[in-house]
Amino acid sequence: MRICLMIEGQEGVAWADWVALAEACERLGFDALFRSDHYLSVDGHGERGSLDAWGTVTALSALTTTLRLGTLVSPATFRHPSVLAKAVVTADHVSGGRVELGIGTGWLEEEHTAYGFAFPPMSDRMAVLSEQLEIIHRQWTEHTFDFTGKHYRIEGLDALPKPIQRPHPPLIMGGAAGPRSARLAARWADEYNTVYVTPDEARERRRALDRACEGEGRDPGTLRFSMMNGFLVGADRDDLRARAHRLAEWRGHTDQANADIDNYIAAVAQPWIVGTPEEIVARLREYESAGVEAVMLQHHLFQDLDALELIGRAVIPAIGT
Repeated sequence: MRICLMIEGQEGVAWADWVALAEACERLGFDALFRSDHYLSVDGHGERGSLDAWGTVTALSALTTTLRLGTLVSPATFRHPSVLAKAVVTADHVSGGRVELGIGTGWLEEEHTAYGFAFPPMSDRMAVLSEQLEIIHRQWTEHTFDFTGKHYRIEGLDALPKPIQRPHPPLIMGGAAGPRSARLAARWADEYNTVYVTPDEARERRRALDRACEGEGRDPGTLRFSMMNGFLVGADRDDLRARAHRLAEWRGHTDQANADIDNYIAAVAQPWIVGTPEEIVARLREYESAGVEAVMLQHHLFQDLDALELIGRAVIPAIGT
């Protein structure tokens, strides 16, 4: 199982934090560092800022040597597909072939309104995503081509240079494995990522993706399946409680944590991955049995590098590939 780190970059993560996180991930053996692609806080904290996702990925690419980097996920509503494809190729060249593009429909209406992005209904956003997937894929893999769709028109384009990675940087789609999303993934994606699921839910979504692949005439084994989930780790129970108090403060749940920290931890564990490193390994084994091939551990306490040390010393050697 790939063990990756996922950082919610819109929650006030500064450049110095990104550098420290990338250094720790590379040193500790994390397979990849992913970041969200939002411009406003998703937790309602307007005082928290966000650096641009692809600007961050490209800059970190120049500072690292082995760590893979990417977005989870870039909204199709934020950028023209030609701009997004070019940004990813640029980061791919800077990194020497270590970037991955996660892409989805976009969902946070407030940031679209604030920054002036259109936010059409979901059916239209799915149509935009479908066209973007094809355009990006073709820009990366084909020479001169045309495309005419409802939302985009491309004429005689041979986008150079092509990516370093062959046949192209991995394309990751995010979602709940609904019928339309699963069909799009079966046609265009290298990986499908789902969020906040139990092992049983993960198993059902893997089956839905398998059915979609079969419907497209694709070997289901060629579509990787990954999961993003929150995590809370402690070297022992007291360390776990201390970190849970810090998490509660960050999330605005201080009263709940102060009332009964063990109950708060139990609530977080539905469906977060919570416990000592040994308990986290056991939980990840359950997800692995459900068909999950990679986990993106969502780290809200992004300045807590000690938590990453625990994962790097005890979890990655036990379960990572």
